[in-house]
Amino acid sequence: MVTATATPSTTPEIAGARGVRQIVGVVISVVIGAFLAFDVIGKLTQPEAVVEGTAKLGFPIEQAYVMGTVLLVCLVVYAIPRTAVLGALGITAYLGGAVTANMRIESPVVSTTLFAVYVGVLMWVGLILRRPGLLKVVGLRR
Repeated sequence: MVTATATPSTTPEIAGARGVRQIVGVVISVVIGAFLAFDVIGKLTQPEAVVEGTAKLGFPIEQAYVMGTVLLVCLVVYAIPRTAVLGALGITAYLGGAVTANMRIESPVVSTTLFAVYVGVLMWVGLILRRPGLLKVVGLRR
């Protein structure tokens, strides 16, 4: 006679906690995705605030289309579960450019320059909550 034994991965408590983490990760990812989609729309439609901000950072306004297109491609790749990590890498690079642009004009560090870092960290937290196996890839879990 074969008896089934509960393994830690199949107990209801662990499965429930995993489900909550997954939901929180999805919510964080959707919020970050919506924020970045708003940025894409601004870059592509170029309202006056975007034109002024782009000029303040020292970029020609024509480059806003390029930035918006690059972010849109990365965001679409991030939104597809199978390619989300690749999209997150692209968005991380994009956000690194935002940090550099703000550093160049000596924007306030905590409130402006590091804002892109906050967005990037939150994006990765959401992704890791959705896919905890990523912690193994970076060596934070065995």
